[in-house]
Amino acid sequence: MKIHLSFHNGVITLVNWFNLGKRNRSKFARFLDKHGITQQDVANKAGVSKSTISRLCQSDKFSPTIKTASKIIKALRQLTKKDVDYDDFWTM
Repeated sequence: MKIHLSFHNGVITLVNWFNLGKRNRSKFARFLDKHGITQQDVANKAGVSKSTISRLCQSDKFSPTIKTASKIIKALRQLTKKDVDYDDFWTM
């Protein structure tokens, strides 16, 4: 585990860099976390940019285009051997 100590205004703060920013993650991101799949793994397998995958992991407010979602779902099926579908992560 990588940690960082920060000292500001007399307060020492311990930051776990691996969990930083993981609070309000999307259903898609939680699926990746649960299955040990990196954003880069999905991006490579789906043939989309890592920034697209990163944006989709930030919040459930973001949804991919049908074309991009199709590539991502196909990649997830190959990576996990599970029958995942668009509706598992996003709403139309």
